[in-house]
Amino acid sequence: MAVRLRLMRMGKKKQPTYRVVAADSRSPRNGRFIEIIGTYQPRLDPSVVKIDNDRAVHWLEHGAQPSEAVEKLLKISGAWEEFKGEKFVPSVPPSAEPKPSVEQPEPGSSEVDSDASSDETEEPNPEVAEADDTEGEGEAAEGEAIEEPSEDVAKPEVDVDDEERT
Repeated sequence: MAVRLRLMRMGKKKQPTYRVVAADSRSPRNGRFIEIIGTYQPRLDPSVVKIDNDRAVHWLEHGAQPSEAVEKLLKISGAWEEFKGEKFVPSVPPSAEPKPSVEQPEPGSSEVDSDASSDETEEPNPEVAEADDTEGEGEAAEGEAIEEPSEDVAKPEVDVDDEERT
């Protein structure tokens, strides 16, 4: 008799759960089976795989052939590595890792502008600049800052009335 490890579908319509069974390869999918060796619940998040590794290894050693889906489940549970004689390293579920937060750009600013400005020059911290200005000036109060125009921004003042008169 050719024994096969395969899934047997259970549950309601559109809500499957599976049993991992050892069955005769000639019997139908949900038909007669020899032994239940585990369960698989794919609808839960993360999906649940419960397999009796000792019984699964027993059947594999006695010549049972797993289906493709059951082979994947055996690898997840560690029974496949135990059967092959390899060291089992449990995988970390993907939900265990924190997802990195992505900062959204301000509305009205384009991504190109924000990337270019951050790459070209870094603006000094305004609190540090205020502290530097207040140290040298004895007249400024502690909370006040003296604003001085920078050389890049300084423009000569032009009186509009004078230009119109000439």
